[in-house]
Amino acid sequence: MAKFRKKPVVIEAVQFQNRIDCPPWLGEAIQKQAEEVGGVFRIGDELHIFTLEGTMVAQFGDWIVRGVKGELYPCKPDIFAATYEAVDQ
Repeated sequence: MAKFRKKPVVIEAVQFQNRIDCPPWLGEAIQKQAEEVGGVFRIGDELHIFTLEGTMVAQFGDWIVRGVKGELYPCKPDIFAATYEAVDQ
């Protein structure tokens, strides 16, 4: 079986806490209509993110990632730590 390595890309992300510091790209997603792809809305302690693959749910401590094409998706903290590292800006 062939093996592959993930290409190094730089993404933006914010960790979902009870009070989230909202970067502009997340603020724009929150302003979208309910159930619109790329839209985000909060229900209690969860963020619901509408993607092409369906609704994904983020809980406190999860990271909200903005991918290379501007897509948003949640990522569990342990997967985030294993996959990403901070870069100098």
